[in-house]
Amino acid sequence: MAVDLSPIDENLLAEIANIHGMPKGAFNIRRDGKLVERHSSANIEIATKTDNPGIDIRIAPGTRGETVYIPVIVTQAGLKDVVYNTFYIGEDCDVTIIAGCGIHNESHEASEHDGIHTFHCGKNSHVKYVEKHYGEGEGTGERILNPVTNVILDEKAICEMEMIQLRGVTSTVRDTNATLAAKSKLILTEKLLTHDDQMATSNMKIELNGDDASVQVISRSVAQDNSKQVFNPLVIGNAKCRGHVQCDAIIMGNARVTAIPGIEAASEDAMLVHEAAIGKIAGDQITKLMTLGLTEEEAEQEILEDFLN
Repeated sequence: MAVDLSPIDENLLAEIANIHGMPKGAFNIRRDGKLVERHSSANIEIATKTDNPGIDIRIAPGTRGETVYIPVIVTQAGLKDVVYNTFYIGEDCDVTIIAGCGIHNESHEASEHDGIHTFHCGKNSHVKYVEKHYGEGEGTGERILNPVTNVILDEKAICEMEMIQLRGVTSTVRDTNATLAAKSKLILTEKLLTHDDQMATSNMKIELNGDDASVQVISRSVAQDNSKQVFNPLVIGNAKCRGHVQCDAIIMGNARVTAIPGIEAASEDAMLVHEAAIGKIAGDQITKLMTLGLTEEEAEQEILEDFLN
């Protein structure tokens, strides 16, 4: 890459954003609380905020087929990085936003990144947002990620969100809030794996305020060892709308999973459903894969990967 990045930096960027070399188009790379490099495009402007640390991303109406990358990496021990990023997506857009944070910590001090992201999605726009969290390093210091995501969907806007955390994060509290106007749609998929003594909490509040608004929340998680997970979504139907919340979790070892899916209707035309399932891997699944030549450990890993994907 043209910028001064170490092999550790480059590995983190590959893990969280699949970046190999300089991204094309609009991007903003942040490391240890400071800007590394930024590039805007003809249709996507990235500018430094004047009131808080972070950036404003303005996507021009009618922008289609473009991707903007905003990854964050943390390698400095003892750092607590807080960033506020606001997205203004114009009408009639079809864009992809790739975010994510990777922490490499070899020390005994905690490293933390808290990203507060707000999305204003214009009428008739389609936004795909992918956020991956990842931690690594042999140090005993905690790797902490506490993201806040706020989504405002205008009429007929569609937002697809993938929230992924598959290894290495000691502690996370994720807060997701969304308001939906008429005929808008939110599809939110969460994939989570915790291990050792890790803790993860996911809170959601989604308000369906316009007629024919809809939301689908799908959470798939695996809790291993002594880790703890809490899944706490609330969908509120304030109009003629549809909402579906689904939580599926696999529990292993001495882990603990708490699922508290909630629905609240303030309109007689609201159709809301929630369901939750927590269980262990079925023994016959492992046995079947072992007959194909896999070891027990390989069979277990294959089942977990298939479940999360």
